[in-house]
Amino acid sequence: MTSSAAPAHTPSSRSSARAIVGYLRHVFTQPERLLGILLAVVLGALVLVPLFELVRETLTVQPYDRAYLPKAQPGEFTLFHYERVFAGRLSWAIFYKPFFNSLVTACAATAICLAFGAGLAWLIVRTNIPFRNFLHTLVMIPYMLPSWVMALAWITFFKNDRIGGASGAFAYFFGVQPPDWIAYGPIPIVICLSLHYYVYSYLSVSSSITSVDSQLEEAGAMAGLSRLKQFLWITAPLLLPAIGSAIVMTFIRVVGSFGTPAVLGMPVRYFVLPTQIYAAMGTRNAGDGFLLALVLVVLACLFIFINQRLIGVRKSFVTLSGKGFRSKEIDLGRWRWPLFILVMLLMTAAVAFPLVLLVLQSLIKTAGNYSLGNLTLHYWTGQGGEGVDQLQAALVDNGNILDATWNSLKLAFLTAMTTGVFGFLIGYVVVRTRGSLTSRALETVAFLPYIFPALAFGAIYIGMFARPFGPIPALYGTFALLVLICSVKTLPFTSRTGIAALLQIDKSLEEAARVQGIGWFRRMVRIIVPIAAGGLLSGMLLSFISIMRELSLIILLVTPSTNVLAGVIYNYQNQDMPQLVGVATVLLVAIVIAVNLAVRALSTKARIGAA
Repeated sequence: MTSSAAPAHTPSSRSSARAIVGYLRHVFTQPERLLGILLAVVLGALVLVPLFELVRETLTVQPYDRAYLPKAQPGEFTLFHYERVFAGRLSWAIFYKPFFNSLVTACAATAICLAFGAGLAWLIVRTNIPFRNFLHTLVMIPYMLPSWVMALAWITFFKNDRIGGASGAFAYFFGVQPPDWIAYGPIPIVICLSLHYYVYSYLSVSSSITSVDSQLEEAGAMAGLSRLKQFLWITAPLLLPAIGSAIVMTFIRVVGSFGTPAVLGMPVRYFVLPTQIYAAMGTRNAGDGFLLALVLVVLACLFIFINQRLIGVRKSFVTLSGKGFRSKEIDLGRWRWPLFILVMLLMTAAVAFPLVLLVLQSLIKTAGNYSLGNLTLHYWTGQGGEGVDQLQAALVDNGNILDATWNSLKLAFLTAMTTGVFGFLIGYVVVRTRGSLTSRALETVAFLPYIFPALAFGAIYIGMFARPFGPIPALYGTFALLVLICSVKTLPFTSRTGIAALLQIDKSLEEAARVQGIGWFRRMVRIIVPIAAGGLLSGMLLSFISIMRELSLIILLVTPSTNVLAGVIYNYQNQDMPQLVGVATVLLVAIVIAVNLAVRALSTKARIGAA
């Protein structure tokens, strides 16, 4: 009888073990690779796991569902939400009508934003319109304001006494009550969203149109094409990537917007998907709310996919080559000043009109009366007087506004600091491991939060953190959850600026320090961080400003103790307190503009000092 037992360690197994050990030694001796693995795990838990949790929540029985499924237990598998939302007798009200309304408003607003933003980009970049630098700065101002400020101003001006209680400024000055379709509903929603989000189209197209060679347009002119045909047949096709990017960014932002549709749509029961999600979550119908949020995510991803397919049909968009390049100003002739006046009128409607109206609203004693004798500083300074609403505390004595302002500043600061650190680390790993699977995966996952509509992202985090998750306790209702979700949602800003900043730093600087025995942490603190500080600061400040004016992302998560300034404004609007809406909104806008001006001043000073 013979034995044929195999040896304990074959050469192949020993070589595999050596390969694994060698790989681990390689990883642990290169901090950027180990850091990349850790960041990938963290981002996967904060971005991908919540998405899977959202899908799981739509397939399980929720406590609310027991009224319809008395024999079911919470947590059991079910298709009840899919049947109720997509095929039930209430599906038209729950899903199809809000979905159709979302598509109508998003597509209409995106089309207007594209036309408006691209037209402004062409005028300011390619023509000899007067005061181009001034117009460029003016065009950017709406981006600094909360997207729903225009909606608040609109309702202040066009509110009628049939739905909104006291009449607005239009009825006072002209003696005519505006019709409902002007005061509320899809038309004002589209107009207000368009006057805010056109900035995306302007930025995308203006940065691309500067690289279009004027010689191409001149060749079209020699072929007998009119100026309009030159733009439509030559310039516009070359701008397709920028146009596609503008369409995607605008559509995703508009379709996920909550504040404007809530202010102008919910009083007349004109629901879009974000406001329908809010209504569902407000009635604790979490299953339907999660499913509608999933629809928003799928819709955004589908829109990106379609855009990429359409752009991908075109093989080349090259306009710059080694053959020479020329950008020639287009002479507007006698249209220079009329077009300048038209742009100024549009900017007045987008910037001055809402701000002046909201300041005026904060100064009136009695809503609906805009006479000089009805003005007061009571709601700012608390001086009292005849005719004021003593139940509405002035700013100096209003704990709700003051506490919410502190919460907003604290949330924005903590978010900026958190995203600044993580954005820098992500940028470092992506750049130092360029071309590797880790680099591509980390860059992709870090950008994913941008494509998720804000309200859907909030619903995802409710589903994930409403109860303990592994070692993490239930965070719903805590300030920590606000910081967490705001940091993840704005991480694309700092990660992109971090990548851009690190790409400008030669790897040889760090290698020279490593040869001299300087450790990784000291290299970061003494070399890399100071050089990349400018780009990282820009991303952090963008995060700060974005969170200061954010409403859609946190409206489902705030509580009375964690409420922020945007949430207080929305509550005052629902409670029909127009003076306090004006006070709180003007305060918020003043903070945002002050931060922007301070940043520009510091950046200018830093550039002068560096020079």
